[in-house]
Amino acid sequence: MNQMTRLSPSAPALPDDDACWAAFMARDRAMDGRFVGCVATTGIYCKPSCAARHPRRENMSFLPDPAAARAAGFRACLRCRPDEIGRDRLAVEAAVAFIEAAEEAPLLEQVAAHVGYAPHHFHRLFKRETGLTPAAFARGLRAERLKTALDQGGSVTEAIYEAGYNAPSRAYADAEAHLGMTPSAWKDGGRGVTIRWRIVDSSLGPMLVAATEKGLCRISFGEGEAELRARFPHADVRRADPALDAMAGRVAALVDDPAAGADLPVDVRGTAFQQAIWAALRAIPPGETRSYGDIAAAIGRPGAVRAAGTACGDNNLAVLIPCHRVVRSDGSMGGYAWGLDRKRALLARETLK
Repeated sequence: MNQMTRLSPSAPALPDDDACWAAFMARDRAMDGRFVGCVATTGIYCKPSCAARHPRRENMSFLPDPAAARAAGFRACLRCRPDEIGRDRLAVEAAVAFIEAAEEAPLLEQVAAHVGYAPHHFHRLFKRETGLTPAAFARGLRAERLKTALDQGGSVTEAIYEAGYNAPSRAYADAEAHLGMTPSAWKDGGRGVTIRWRIVDSSLGPMLVAATEKGLCRISFGEGEAELRARFPHADVRRADPALDAMAGRVAALVDDPAAGADLPVDVRGTAFQQAIWAALRAIPPGETRSYGDIAAAIGRPGAVRAAGTACGDNNLAVLIPCHRVVRSDGSMGGYAWGLDRKRALLARETLK
């Protein structure tokens, strides 16, 4: 599943009262749009991230949306403007559709005019909702189209122009940023790319650590050279050098100390949607969890819950990109590529710190 997949919007269930109150106390922007808080003493309703002084707990009740709050006799807060959440997110969704339909990447001014916002304001809004600027989203989309065209066969040149690039130089720059290698190398299963690897012991078992010259491209449990070669059948796969040995030790330490690898270099390919999801995962503090719906909402795509789950599953960097911190909305573990026992162990260790 990628950023171009369209899913029918489905509103996440209203969290329980304790979770709603906790979101208000934390002013959790990721929960905006999931519900509103109604204050009995003032008769207003607010979004979770409202910066106003918090009311007393006994004066708060929670409803699923502004319409329900208005029906109950409450009025919108003039400070946080909770009614605009839906408008802003609809504008972002319309902008995404506009960018996807364009043959060439549109200018910021064109995107903003299409949705009726001032360019500089919409630039901030789009990045806040998706984690990417409109230009970065468009580049990621073109890179995804390039990947698809390369996988379908034909020449590299044909694929570049089919993806909407006007010049090969821009395509090569985007491909190295989003695919992790040049278009020719991607088409040829990593041909021309050197990947070094080693197995390192961790407190949760052996880990495969692999990196290109740019950074880590694979961290996993229970894999070895054979699995790495299957992913990149034509890459120049070699044993570790001293630089990778040093990184591998820090990777192993991540299992017990999530802060150990905050500045480790990475080289992972992904669509703009995947990159936004992975950035949202890295923003989850150790010891905390989020639901797949929370992650989808955090990047401004609340209807893309399944796609968010798929992007979590596509994560190539175990522990460093902490997909183990995502659980189902009912609190159950959900899936984990490297085993639920490891997921439980990682969460338990982080909770104890």
